[in-house]
Amino acid sequence: MNQPKISPAVLRLLVIFPNVLSYMLLIGIIIYIATNYAGLKEANALNLWIIIAAILGPMAIYTTYSIVKRIRAGVL
Repeated sequence: MNQPKISPAVLRLLVIFPNVLSYMLLIGIIIYIATNYAGLKEANALNLWIIIAAILGPMAIYTTYSIVKRIRAGVL
């Protein structure tokens, strides 16, 4: 049985699109923190949002690094 093959361009798109979404989420969280800083601080929720941003940022950067490394190696 022959399995259908995904073209490399579609495969790259499927890999890169979620990474772009993670950057959009990170930017949205940063904007949310900046615009609601006083309210978050007053409700003692500022630490939670900063922790979420601090975790998401390095994850997005590492994922981008991994994708770029695979594309350069010719895997993707």
